Amino acid sequence: MSNAPAALAFARHVNAVLSKDRDAFVANFAPDAVVEDPVGPSPLDPTGLGHRGHAAIGAFWDMIIAPGSVRFAIERAIVCGDEIANIGTIFNRMPDGREIGAEGVFVYRVNGDGKLVSLKAYWDYEKTMGA
Repeated sequence: MSNAPAALAFARHVNAVLSKDRDAFVANFAPDAVVEDPVGPSPLDPTGLGHRGHAAIGAFWDMIIAPGSVRFAIERAIVCGDEIANIGTIFNRMPDGREIGAEGVFVYRVNGDGKLVSLKAYWDYEKTMGA
C-alpha cells in the first residue's frame, strides 16, 4: 500500500471497521466530511445527499457497520493526488447470517491533515440487496 495520505486514511478506515472501533472510524473523518454509500438516493440515504458530519457518520456506522461483519476484497487501488479509488467488493455478513457483496468503486478523499473529507461508494443498491 502507498504512503500517500489518502492510502493511509483508507488503511485507518479498514482497520477501524475490522476492529469494530466506532470512535476511530468517526475520528478518521474531518468534522464536515460526507459519506455517500452508495452514491445517490437509496433506502440507506433517501435524499442522496450523503451523511454529513461526525454525528451523521456515526449514525451511518450504527446502522450499517455495527450490526454486521464487514470485510474488504480490494482488487486494485489507484492513488491520484488527495484521493484513492479502490476497485473491488466490500462484503457485509448481516446479523441474520446473510452475506451481501457490494461490487464497485470506492473513492476516498483527504484534506491537508490526512482526514477523510469524502467517501463516495459507487455500487448498485438494488443488485446488491436483491431488491
